Amino acid sequence: MKAILTAYKVLATVVGISIVTLVVVGIPLKYVHELWPSVLPVGSSLQKLGADINLYLGTAHGFIYMAFVLVALILAQRSRWPLFFTLVTLLCGTIPFLSFWAEARAIRKVEREHPQVGTPAVTR
Repeated sequence: MKAILTAYKVLATVVGISIVTLVVVGIPLKYVHELWPSVLPVGSSLQKLGADINLYLGTAHGFIYMAFVLVALILAQRSRWPLFFTLVTLLCGTIPFLSFWAEARAIRKVEREHPQVGTPAVTR
């Protein structure tokens, strides 16, 4: 179960960073011309960058999110998460910034209920 928890941590982090990047950088750069054409005209280098971010990172995010869902479902099954907890965790993976809270919440739950997979305590 330790390997699946590690995969979950990595995928959840990548999914969280990619959705934040899309929402905070890619989408505004691509579509700001619709609100303020004089600020960032269509075809400008920044508008093209936003379009590229949306195209490439958006596509990658979709595939990575599918892997995240699969790993999260495996972790949920092995950890015996309740259905509601599982659904909230998966749904929060689609919401920028909230995904990081859901990841931390899920990891705490797994480490609390399965101490053998958690990180070892630091001793002095």
